[in-house]
Amino acid sequence: MNELTAEFIGTALLLLMGTGVVANASLNKTLAQGSGWVLITFGWGLGVFIGVIVAGPYSGAHLNPAVTIGLAVAGKFAWGKVVGYSLAQLGGAFTGSLLAWFLYSSQYNETKEADTILGTFSTGPAIPNIIRNLYSEVLGTFVLVFVVLYISGGSLEAEGLNDAKIGLGSIGALPVALLVVAIGMSLGGTTGYAINPARDLGPRIAHSILPITHKGGSNWGYAWIPILGPIIGGSLAALLFLAL
Repeated sequence: MNELTAEFIGTALLLLMGTGVVANASLNKTLAQGSGWVLITFGWGLGVFIGVIVAGPYSGAHLNPAVTIGLAVAGKFAWGKVVGYSLAQLGGAFTGSLLAWFLYSSQYNETKEADTILGTFSTGPAIPNIIRNLYSEVLGTFVLVFVVLYISGGSLEAEGLNDAKIGLGSIGALPVALLVVAIGMSLGGTTGYAINPARDLGPRIAHSILPITHKGGSNWGYAWIPILGPIIGGSLAALLFLAL
């Protein structure tokens, strides 16, 4: 498996499990309907675990353009690979959300609340406020990338720029999974903690084209926040890491 295929498959698995757990907890007539935020945060964290386990040996398992860009800013990943990795992650995110939709298609047909349906695909603010919503995504991704850089520490330095395995897989799947759970539990209640441009954009595109009866709009006016915020947050984390 080459590194771009690994990023695609790893991100697809992440989004299958992540959008799947939100659908399971939110849609009508699922066995887990109403299970709540704890189930959702653990589902996303374990989705990261699964994706990293599969992709880590081949690509480093970034699974997130903000992680890829942050590692490049920190000098731990080649800039020439950033676009390829990001496109593979976006394609994987789109595909994973399609797989989850097909699994829960009967439940989607039983759900008439457009906001609930959109929330199974992409993120959105609990209280719309551009500055605070952007800050939420910047801060959550800052914590993700900053902690990843400190957990990895010298091991990434030893591997060097030419090693394609630099990424979340370099520090093991479990610490990253727990980190994502912690971010969701502590910082995720304002915007749904995308902390990953591909995680939000890929499923939002899927939502916009899928034949879901009661889906409503895809809230494209908000879509730039979970794209730009994570990129800013990951870059700032890398810059502070270098400064310190």
